[in-house]
Amino acid sequence: MSDTNLMTRPTPVTTEPRLARHILIGTVVTLIAALLFAPLMAVFAEALRQGWAASFEGLTSPDARAAMRLTLIVAAVVVPLNAVFGIAAAWAITRFDFRGKAFLITLIDLPFSVSPVVAGLALVLLFGANSWLGAWLIDHDLRIVFAFPGILLATLFVTFPFVARELIPVMMEQGRAEEEAALTLGAGGWRIFFTVTLPNIRWALLYGVLLCNARAMGEFGAVAVVSGKIRGETTTMPIMIEMLYNEYLSVAAFSLAAALALLALVTLLLKSLLEWRYADLLAITRRH
Repeated sequence: MSDTNLMTRPTPVTTEPRLARHILIGTVVTLIAALLFAPLMAVFAEALRQGWAASFEGLTSPDARAAMRLTLIVAAVVVPLNAVFGIAAAWAITRFDFRGKAFLITLIDLPFSVSPVVAGLALVLLFGANSWLGAWLIDHDLRIVFAFPGILLATLFVTFPFVARELIPVMMEQGRAEEEAALTLGAGGWRIFFTVTLPNIRWALLYGVLLCNARAMGEFGAVAVVSGKIRGETTTMPIMIEMLYNEYLSVAAFSLAAALALLALVTLLLKSLLEWRYADLLAITRRH
């Protein structure tokens, strides 16, 4: 056999027999099906256990509609704020050298290390009626805890790393050359951002926004602590599901859970599409 054939023959990644590989892959697929797909199918089955009419009635009840409305409002406020923060943080970290950059990166990663329940408790201790700040706010008719602002702050805390963490590696990989070239040609800061930076990071930005939106709609721990679970006022979809299930209204609970699961599946589909599109763009960039 020639040396050329030996050099071009692909090196096997694994040395296990084909039967062992098939057994391992089959085991992993079975575990995924048991842990993910089986509970998902159980949710939809329980939601439709008494028919479509009962499920529809559970979704259209005043409490369920209020929970869905509050969840969408919180996501509509949190996601744009996190997108702006993520872009600003990624721009500062990747385009400038300053003292405290490592500390800023640590702060961005903080919600990944702190339990959401602990974050919610910290908000209660800070803005609750037993603190001087909370008492002052209540005296001035400004409620944070057990109201919409507390839910908003809790959701902001647990979701703000997602956009920044998707943008920082991409912007570091791209470097500063294109922005510096545009600057030497006389372009201003905003023009450089909208014509050079934003087109280069748009898919990473969309990916981060998608993850942020999914976490905002599904957050339970921090929101459960600060919301007070006031029915029809401070109950998001995850909290309302728990309340309905504890009240033995299983059809209504699983119907709302099925709606949240559908949103999660749509998010997963969009995430996969963005990963596919983003991978193609990376391949094109590497070829050039």
